[in-house]
Amino acid sequence: MPKKTQLNKIFSLPKNLQKIFYRGAVFLLSCILIACSTTNQNISTPNPNKSNTPVSITSPSSPSSASRIVALSPIAADIIYELDKTKLVGMAGSSLLNQDGRFQTISRVSEGRTPPNLEKIIALKPDLAIVPEGFYQPQVQKLKELGVTIYSYNLNNWQSLEKLTQDIANYLGVNAQPLLTRYESFLANKPGKETSTLVLTGTKPIISPNKNSWAGDILKQLNIKNVTAELQGQSAFKGYVTLSAEKILEINPDVIILINTPPAKADAAVISDWQKESFWQNLKATKNNQVYVFDYHGLINAGSIDSIEKTLKRMNEVFSNL
Repeated sequence: MPKKTQLNKIFSLPKNLQKIFYRGAVFLLSCILIACSTTNQNISTPNPNKSNTPVSITSPSSPSSASRIVALSPIAADIIYELDKTKLVGMAGSSLLNQDGRFQTISRVSEGRTPPNLEKIIALKPDLAIVPEGFYQPQVQKLKELGVTIYSYNLNNWQSLEKLTQDIANYLGVNAQPLLTRYESFLANKPGKETSTLVLTGTKPIISPNKNSWAGDILKQLNIKNVTAELQGQSAFKGYVTLSAEKILEINPDVIILINTPPAKADAAVISDWQKESFWQNLKATKNNQVYVFDYHGLINAGSIDSIEKTLKRMNEVFSNL
């Protein structure tokens, strides 16, 4: 009799032990995603450690007068720089932007996965701080007490990217349209395929985005059929569902997109990890060699303008050639 796989062993456990295993697995994935998001801030799923204390959100409907801005996410720093680089005085450290020559002279208020340094922020004398929703509550509260305007956002769909850009432009008193037009160019070519597509990120547990996530909305914008769009589940993250091996076999997609999560590895290594799963060789996508690896930034976490553009360009290339 064939040796049971690790996944089969898990399913053979009593239900109470299965629950303990999955809760532990979800907790571990939470730690990984939070670690990624504190480096790259604008992950599209909410922060499980989010405080219940509301943070004031200011969305100016008319031009405002922010002149010294601290951006605590790479996407916010990137947008500010594109709209008016003279107003960006501080930013969070980011693996995406640290090597970008445009930002070499901008003060870093955090490094790696550490929270922002409040003293460094205060020393920059900002009049506006842009913060991903639910992050850095102690620092945010102190900045509010010091009279710094706080703008927080949740980047979970294309419309929220446009809104973030327009609101920042209003704070700066500049025209957002050139940058919004650039965004539109990313969506100029839509594959429009009815090919069933499954996005997988993380193996323990197996997580896939539904329509209420940045990744899910990207697929919708490109008219790609996301097979988990309408699913709801017990994932710790709004916008994502946890899938069982049985459910994946039932879905049996035409195309599989695997996410290369930080720290990034070779695409072949990502595929190799999934090949260990018991269901892998029985899927239509694997049999037809329709498995593609995409970077975490751009598809799961918006990351930066450049990472969004690269992701959409490659998505078009893949699905236009199916």
